[in-house]
Amino acid sequence: MSWNPALDPDCPKGDAVDAIETVIVPRARDLGGFEVRRALPAPKRQMVGPFIFFDQMGPAEFVTGTGIDVRPHPHIGLATVTYLYKGKIHHRDSLGTDQWIEPGAVNWMVAGHGITHSERTDGEIRAKPHNLFGIQTWVALPKDAEDDPADFQHAAKADLPFLQGEGKEVRLILGDAWGERAPVQTFSEMFYADAVLEAGASIPLPDNHEDRGIYVVDGSITVAGEPYEAGQMMVFRPGDSISVTAGDAGARLMMLGGATLEGSRHIWWNFVASSKERIEAAKEAWRAGDWAHGRFRLPPGDEDEFIPLPDR
Repeated sequence: MSWNPALDPDCPKGDAVDAIETVIVPRARDLGGFEVRRALPAPKRQMVGPFIFFDQMGPAEFVTGTGIDVRPHPHIGLATVTYLYKGKIHHRDSLGTDQWIEPGAVNWMVAGHGITHSERTDGEIRAKPHNLFGIQTWVALPKDAEDDPADFQHAAKADLPFLQGEGKEVRLILGDAWGERAPVQTFSEMFYADAVLEAGASIPLPDNHEDRGIYVVDGSITVAGEPYEAGQMMVFRPGDSISVTAGDAGARLMMLGGATLEGSRHIWWNFVASSKERIEAAKEAWRAGDWAHGRFRLPPGDEDEFIPLPDR
């Protein structure tokens, strides 16, 4: 989740398959019974296309009366999408958005110059045992959009392009791939897709994007005869024609990438920016806590608490 301190995943170099530039093995961390695996940013790879943060959340099981409580916290310079396989998360933000995140749907929150949001499992869902499993990503904004006004877009599961056939089902979450385009408006060229493959089924990576990667959520795949298991991210060389094949138990993949940005980004806590000065300005604005007149507001309906600025 976006409130975690940065992890330090091992990032071995993939040398078994020439087409694979980097293999990232996320390090798992238990946050009080809730496991998170972070693939991006990694020591040898900050971004895949514009994707700068990639966390697997769970799978987790919560007993009655428990759940996640991510208090209001700020973002700048990025857009977020939390994509769920199981469970529900209640999203509130400083624009006044009050939206449940549900499996298969897209909730695209653009921070731009600044936004505050919270993520909770509350209400009726907390009154009984429940599961949570999904992926949270951040997309770094290009320089000409870093100071854009904040925005929020929702796209229901039924509104996303869905490709099916030859043992595979693919839902396009963001961007364009395989001749389809997702409905959410993005700021740079990208693709992000949820692919479920039966045993032995194959799928090609889109060939119209510079940077491309795959994260194995479940099962396994082979690339040029070499196996890769759940919990690994492969980043591929630009321009290579790549197809992956599911193992004996099938596979579920998150496929991502796009055009590289105009340079690296600075990351501090929940802030992403092209300069350290932008980070420092956001830190001072959050520390000031002027919710009525300052840069950041608290989400309506969730204004009683917030995450303080870290001391580090």
